[in-house]
Amino acid sequence: MENNTLLPPALIGRHDECEILKDCLKSNRSEFAIVCGRRRIGKTFLVDQYFENKYDFSFVGKHKTKTKTQLNYFAKAIQKYSGKKQTPFTDWYDAFDALEEYLETLPQERKKVIFIDEMPWIDSQRSTFVSALENFWNAWANRRYDIVLIASGSATSWMADNLLENQGGLHNRITRRIYLEPFTLGETEEYLKSQNFFWTRYDMLQCYMFTGGIPFYLSLMNPQMSVAQNIDMLFFKKNAPLRNEYNELYSALFSRVDSYIKVIELLYSHKYGLTKREISKATKFNGKFLNMVLNNLEQCDFVDTYELFGKKNTLVYKLVDFYTLFYFKFIANRHNKDTEWWSHNLDDSGVKSWMGLTFELICMRHHKQIKKALGISGIGTSVSTWKCMPDPDNETPGTQIDMLIERSDRVIHLCEIKFCEEEYSITSDYEMRLRRRMGIFKERTKTKDAVVHTFVTTFGLGEGKHHSIVHSEVTMDDLFNS
Repeated sequence: MENNTLLPPALIGRHDECEILKDCLKSNRSEFAIVCGRRRIGKTFLVDQYFENKYDFSFVGKHKTKTKTQLNYFAKAIQKYSGKKQTPFTDWYDAFDALEEYLETLPQERKKVIFIDEMPWIDSQRSTFVSALENFWNAWANRRYDIVLIASGSATSWMADNLLENQGGLHNRITRRIYLEPFTLGETEEYLKSQNFFWTRYDMLQCYMFTGGIPFYLSLMNPQMSVAQNIDMLFFKKNAPLRNEYNELYSALFSRVDSYIKVIELLYSHKYGLTKREISKATKFNGKFLNMVLNNLEQCDFVDTYELFGKKNTLVYKLVDFYTLFYFKFIANRHNKDTEWWSHNLDDSGVKSWMGLTFELICMRHHKQIKKALGISGIGTSVSTWKCMPDPDNETPGTQIDMLIERSDRVIHLCEIKFCEEEYSITSDYEMRLRRRMGIFKERTKTKDAVVHTFVTTFGLGEGKHHSIVHSEVTMDDLFNS
């Protein structure tokens, strides 16, 4: 199997991931690569597009299927590729023996590519699949130089327990790991343009607020419709395709899904996030189990961690999955039958507030683009949040700063993030509020660094006499850069 193309035409982004697949083909050893990522992220699409569906063997696990049936399908797959009729396999050892026998008939001078998709579904209860896979790799494939075994699956907990953190025969056997992240705003724009969407960047920004750059969600949208019409079609119409996605999203990824849902719902109710200690206290989960849950949620981009300014060893966990946040806000526990609810409520205060909070989340995800726009990409930085409680003795109010950029050259950017439909104007009252907040920050943190105000807005700041308080600006267009 040869492929010298770094990025097939149908793929958007994924440059680094394709480079890894390319290296698998060019190396002088056998490779065991795994492709991980949340549901709907495009794992199968990546591998199929890169190899142009030309495999020496491929098999897709069947969901909730007994071992005997899985083995029958595996036998049919070998028969399809080898042209040799297969007798029914008694277990997975027989199945992999047959696969070895077939692969040994192929030319030795080239790499043989094997793609096993939805691998977690194959490992049904009391199956010998994992031990047989260990034997296939350790006793046969790993002793050769010409095998590329690619495993993929959405069930994050299974992939972690049985492949990434396997303490048995597959311990440290994974040679390459590909983790697919959601599209950035720039990649989302590239995808939408490739699908003949003629939206403005403001439209695409709103689209990102509920899709989060998940390729499958983007693929469901209709270029003939506005953003609002697409939201109605995807969430509010009868049998809307994403209305019940939440019910499948987490159960497809995690075993003991109720525990994950408990953490997700807890974090949703605390929009500024919680520390691990606070999560443990609320859920009663012990340290080791909670670590596993939080790590898996973070690996799937449902949860992210942020430092608290001035407390380098304290991390705050926040729910950052755009679809889940949209679902909780507008779909869960709502029984409104209006099939065009979104179009009818664009000016609703709850919708406006949600857009503002979601824009803050988008900015946090695109902090690298913000750094680039500020011209500080080459400077060491840390991104954090900060909050303080009211101090009655000094008559100072509590305050919250959602995004700080602390630079190694002793400058701190207090980022003020504003989502609006036009240029943002700073009023006299707002200027005073900003000055007061900066004063509280300096007093409480005792920082000796220079502290400046940076505004991140959709369309920039309007001219005015209160503009002088602003040190630097970042606009929506900057967030679309690579």
